[in-house]
Amino acid sequence: MATLSFDAAPVPIRDDIRADLPEVWADIGRPGTWLTAERRVAIAAEARNATHCTLCAERKAALSPFTVKGAHDILGDLPENYVELIHRVMTDSGRLSRKWHEAIVATGMTKGEYVETVGVIVCTVGIDTFHRGIGMDPPPLPEPEAGDPTPYTPPGLEHELAWVPTIDPARIGPDEAPLYEGGPAHIRRALTAVPATVRSFWKMANVLYLPGHQMRDFANEYRAITHAQIELVAGRVSALNQCVY
Repeated sequence: MATLSFDAAPVPIRDDIRADLPEVWADIGRPGTWLTAERRVAIAAEARNATHCTLCAERKAALSPFTVKGAHDILGDLPENYVELIHRVMTDSGRLSRKWHEAIVATGMTKGEYVETVGVIVCTVGIDTFHRGIGMDPPPLPEPEAGDPTPYTPPGLEHELAWVPTIDPARIGPDEAPLYEGGPAHIRRALTAVPATVRSFWKMANVLYLPGHQMRDFANEYRAITHAQIELVAGRVSALNQCVY
C-alpha cells in the first residue's frame, strides 16, 4: 500500500507534519461519507490531471469560460459532472457561479457528494503543494480501502448562507461542536455538510498554517516565520488565485 513518508525529505520536517499529513493522505483512500474509496482516489487523480487540460487552459484565457466549447482531457475514471466540478475548481475557481453550481447539482450529484469532492480536491492540492515546496515530488496516491460510505447528515444544517448547506453555529450538535472551536468563520463553515471532510481539511491546515488559537496569539510566534510574514504570503497567494476570502 502506498503511504506518505517524509523519510527522504531534503529538509527537516516538523513532527506534527510527519504525524498528521500521512493521516490526511490515507483518508483520501478510505470510504467517505457519501463517496467510495475508489471514487475519492479517482477524484484526487483527476485533480492532478486537470492542470494539464487543454480545454481548461483555453477557458482560463477566455473572457468567459462558457464561450469555449470542447471536452476535458480526462483519465476516464469519473462521470462527466465530477470531471467538470474538479477541473473548474482546480483551474478557474475564481469564476465559479451559483448558476454553474446548480447545473452541476442538477445532473444528479448531491450536495453532500459535491462538498466531499471539494474536500478531497483541497486536501490533494494542499499536500501536493507542500511536497513541491520542500523539493519532493507529489506522493503516490493511496490504494482504495474496502468498505462502504457511511452516510451521515449532521444536525443544524441551514441552506441560506452558501450554495451548499452549512451547520448553523446556533444549532450545532455535540458531535460537531469541535468543528467551530476556532470560531464560526465562513472558512470553517464551508464544508460542514460533511463533518468528516472538515476534520481532514483542518488536520492538514492546522499544521501547514496555524490552529485557530495560535492564529490570534500575536504575542507568540509558532512558526519559523512571523504572523505578519505568514499573512503576507497568504494574501499574495489568495490574490493570485482570485480568492475573495
